[in-house]
Amino acid sequence: MVDHATTRPQDNTSGEQTSGGHGLLVRQSNGLVTSRALRALAKDAHAAFTLAELLVTVGVLVLLVLLFTQLLNSAATITTLGHKKMDTDSQTRQLLDRMAVDFAQMVKRSDVDFFAKGTTAPNSVGGAMAGNDRIAFYSAVPGYYPPTGSQSPVSLVAYRINSDSTSSSYDKLERMGKGLVWNGVSSTDTPIVFMPLTISATWPAATSSSAPDTTAYEVIGPQVFRFEYCYLLKANGTLSITPPSDISGIAAIIADVAVIDSKSKVLLNDAQVTSLAGQLSDYSANMVPGQLRNNWQNTLNTNTTLPRPAVSGIRLYERFFYLSPPTL
Repeated sequence: MVDHATTRPQDNTSGEQTSGGHGLLVRQSNGLVTSRALRALAKDAHAAFTLAELLVTVGVLVLLVLLFTQLLNSAATITTLGHKKMDTDSQTRQLLDRMAVDFAQMVKRSDVDFFAKGTTAPNSVGGAMAGNDRIAFYSAVPGYYPPTGSQSPVSLVAYRINSDSTSSSYDKLERMGKGLVWNGVSSTDTPIVFMPLTISATWPAATSSSAPDTTAYEVIGPQVFRFEYCYLLKANGTLSITPPSDISGIAAIIADVAVIDSKSKVLLNDAQVTSLAGQLSDYSANMVPGQLRNNWQNTLNTNTTLPRPAVSGIRLYERFFYLSPPTL
């Protein structure tokens, strides 16, 4: 008889590994864990960003913010400059259009006075006029008339840069528009006067750069600090700083103005504005159209004593005012 030994099954409860159809099993104190779960745990452990990746991300974000900020600053600068230019263009256009009307209606007669650069006796003596120019003449435009008396169609018109440092109009372009009454209708209001009576003797404020006349002067160019002009002669078409003896010999008056926008002007005080106006040269003999404006621009470009943002806010303009045929 053969004894058959009984084989006891191997006990796998001591943490040994066995192969199964569904993967490797590991006996642990807390149960069975599959290799698939281990791989999932390992994958989760590597899913977070590394320190290098975070540094690169933050660096790219900072770079984008800087680029966007520079773009906004550039756009704001361009917009501000555009608004400044539109501001000066708008004001200067109104001024030059007003001048065009006044000069077109100028009374050009030999028996009435005309005060301007280079005029001599028997007219009001204008002289060389270093720095800002002045001009006064009769024109067939409306003005500020006195409350009584019969109004004539003629006014006394004058332009100047106010040089009175105590005035609120200091270093600003003013226009006089004094409406005149007919001769013989008033004993107190002066009508248009004929030679040998002159503008300078009858209305001193019209030919002065600082004498006040609150009833007739008004600020027409609050941002205009430099005013210069010359004459285009009919005889030869050249520019001159001296008018012909007969006013009808003037084909046109060429006016140049320097204008600073209000935002740039606050960067300068009155003394600096006056000094800058003095650095802009006068018309001289044998100049050609556009030459004075180029000289002014070169002066501004080479200026190193004033804040650059203020100087860059200055605009220069030049216009020809052709005079109408002589008034009969």
